[in-house]
Amino acid sequence: MLAAVRGLVLASAVLPFAVLGLVLTLLSLALIPLGIGLVTTPAVLALVRTLAATRRRLAEEWCGVRIPVVYRPLTPGARPWTRTVELLRDPQTWRDVRWLPVDMTAGFVTALLPAVPLLYPVEGFAVAAGLWRELAGDGTYWYGFVPVSDQPTALGAGATAAVLLVAAHRFTPALLLLHFRLTHVLLASPEGELAECVRELTKMRRDAVDTSAAELRRIERDLHDGAQARLVAMGMDLGTVEAPVDKDPERAKLLLAQTRRASAEALAELRDLVRGIHPPVLAERGPGDAVRALALRLPVPTEVVVDMPGRAEAPVESAAYFAVSEILANAVKHSGAGRIWADLRKAGRTPRSPANWSSPSGPSPNTPRIFS
Repeated sequence: MLAAVRGLVLASAVLPFAVLGLVLTLLSLALIPLGIGLVTTPAVLALVRTLAATRRRLAEEWCGVRIPVVYRPLTPGARPWTRTVELLRDPQTWRDVRWLPVDMTAGFVTALLPAVPLLYPVEGFAVAAGLWRELAGDGTYWYGFVPVSDQPTALGAGATAAVLLVAAHRFTPALLLLHFRLTHVLLASPEGELAECVRELTKMRRDAVDTSAAELRRIERDLHDGAQARLVAMGMDLGTVEAPVDKDPERAKLLLAQTRRASAEALAELRDLVRGIHPPVLAERGPGDAVRALALRLPVPTEVVVDMPGRAEAPVESAAYFAVSEILANAVKHSGAGRIWADLRKAGRTPRSPANWSSPSGPSPNTPRIFS
């Protein structure tokens, strides 16, 4: 229903505004040799840009279709004729102008299409309710492929309308998407696609830099508060041992044993730190076994299902491992669940439903499910 209403609203606006924009543009361009068009063209092309920008915004908000464009910058405070020349030299301006005649023809039809599957069944229901007598008269009225000449055939038209209404529920949003796909083909520019890729890559690089900086701060904090403190304490203990070695051997042995325990603890912390940077099991056996090793150390019973034939690149495996590690830690701390399921699969595959998992009873409603 929403897609049909949006299509009707769009169709009612497409035709008048597209015709107005095209007529004003052609008239203004035709008046350029007389000098009048040099003054009017910037305002007319600004209107066309506003129409195109509105359609791009609706495409993203209604159907999630991003239409990236890049307009060349205009000189601030330039005179109207200078502004006209700059606008006419912009390739995106001509894409907007070429879009207008297509939008008022094919764009209008594709905008009207979503409403047809919803409105046409209304006619079928009206025919079934008795309207066929006025429409058919003494002859036969055709509703689609159903000839209506009496009440039983009118009920057949109503049944056909019900089938069409069910089909409209599925296909109406796709028809609205078709309109915006057409708009994308006409308005999107290669420069806009490139700029969109650059923005995405810039965001990814910024996120990667932030993540690396946070990881470095974590390593520095762990070294400073953990292993470094223990090594300093070991040095102080060894200095304390020097004095009683000859006078009180028993006390020296106790201090040495204490120092040995501190060294073992420092070594364990260093190993945990190194494992946190890049676990050896991840490098040797892949993310599946690495996640299984994580699950074994959790206080909550965790089942890990892995279906990852082959190995991915090392940065990808590392990112996936630490993402799952963070999710598992949050599940243990905040979920309050009794069991955890983790399902790791390759891209392009969908996780198995909980009903197909190996647990006989399946996960409980409060069981966190982790899909990576």
